[in-house]
Amino acid sequence: MPLPRIARTRRGHVWGESWRLGVGFLFGLAIWGVVQAQLDQRGVDPTFGKDWLLVDLALGVGSTVLLLWRRRWPLAVALVTTVLSGVSSVSVGASLVALVSLSTRQRWREIAVVAVPWMLAGVSHSLVYPTEPEAITLPNIIIGLLTLAVGVSIGWAVGERRAFVASLHDRALTAEREQAMRVVQAQVAERARIAREMHDVLAHRISLVAMHSGALAYRTDLAPEQVAETAEIVRESANQALTELRAVLGVLRDVPGAGASEDGSPEAPQPTLGDLDALVAEARSGGATVLLDRAGDLDAVPEQVSRSAYRIVQEGLTNARKHAPGAAVRVTVSTAPERGLDDEAVQVTVRNAVPRGGTDAADGIRRAPTVGAGLGLLGLTERAVLAGGELTYGPDRAGDFVLTARLPWSR
Repeated sequence: MPLPRIARTRRGHVWGESWRLGVGFLFGLAIWGVVQAQLDQRGVDPTFGKDWLLVDLALGVGSTVLLLWRRRWPLAVALVTTVLSGVSSVSVGASLVALVSLSTRQRWREIAVVAVPWMLAGVSHSLVYPTEPEAITLPNIIIGLLTLAVGVSIGWAVGERRAFVASLHDRALTAEREQAMRVVQAQVAERARIAREMHDVLAHRISLVAMHSGALAYRTDLAPEQVAETAEIVRESANQALTELRAVLGVLRDVPGAGASEDGSPEAPQPTLGDLDALVAEARSGGATVLLDRAGDLDAVPEQVSRSAYRIVQEGLTNARKHAPGAAVRVTVSTAPERGLDDEAVQVTVRNAVPRGGTDAADGIRRAPTVGAGLGLLGLTERAVLAGGELTYGPDRAGDFVLTARLPWSR
C-alpha cells in the first residue's frame, strides 16, 4: 500500500513545480509581447538591436530553468533572475516567482538584499527597451515598488500558511505520541490490575492446598478417614480456585459470555464484606483459630470499597497461614468517620502472633514453607492507595504482626 502513496506524492511535486514554472514563463512572455508592441508603436528598436529579442527569449528560458533550484539556493536564484530581468523581459516572470519563493522564508535581511537590485533592474530594463522617452519616471518607480510589495506579501502569506500547516502536523504527531504513551500506560495499569486480581484470588486458595497437602506429606500416622477428609479439602480448594479464576477472567475480559459458567448460569459476583463469615469459616476448617469482630453498618459500604476490604482480610489470613501457621488471628472490620471529612471509612485490622524461629506449629505439625512471590502486601498497598486510602503492616511493640488498612467511602 505505501507505493501508490509515494507515487501520488511525486506526481504532486512534479505538478507543483510545472505550474509554477509555467506561470512564470507565460507571465514573462506576456511582458515580452507588450514591450515589443510598445517598441513597434514608437518605431524604435531595443538598445542592443532587433536580434536582442531572441536573446531575451533565451535568457527567459534560462531564468525559468533556474527556478528548479530556488529551494536549495533561494537567495542566489533570486539575485540571478532579478539581474537577468534587467535586460530580459521574459525573465521578469521568473524573477517574480523567485522573489515569492524567497519571501516564504520570512527573512527580512534576504528580502532587503534582493530589493535593491530589483529596483535597479527596472531602471536597466527601461534603458534596454526604450518604450518611453525617459528611462526613470515616477510611474516606473511606483510600479517597481508595487510589484516588489506584492511579491513579498504573497510569499510571506504562503510562508505563514506553511508554518501553520507544519505546526498542525507537529501537533498531530505529538498527539499520536501522547496517545501511544497513554495506551502503553493503560496496558501496564491493566496488567498490574490483572496481576493484583489473580494474586488476591489464587493465593488464598493455593495456600490452603499447600497447607493440607503438606500435612498429608508429613503425617504418616493419619487414619484413612483423616486422609480422605484432608484430600477432599484439597480437592474443594482447587475447584474453588478454578471457579474464582474464571470469575475474575470474566470480569477482566468484559466480553459477552465470559462471566458465565459452563452450564450457562452466571458466575458468582466478586466477594465483599458480606462474605466474611464464609471466609472465616473456610480458614477455621483448615485448623486456624480466627476471631472476627465487626462494628458499624458494613452493608452500607460501597461495593468497590467492600470488595477491596474483603481482599485485604483474605490476604491477611493467607499471610498468617503461610508465615504463622497455627497462630491465632484476630480480624477487626469497622466503619468510622473519615479524618477531617464528612465521609466515612472502612477500618480493617488483621493481627496475629509472630512464631519464633524453629518452633513447630500449634498442632505439632512442622509444615513446609509455602513459596510465594512476596508481592501480596505490596499489591494490597497499591490497591488501598488507588482507593484513596492507606495500608500499613509490620510488627508492633507486643511482637504481633499487624496489618491495618483504612479505605474511605461516600454514602
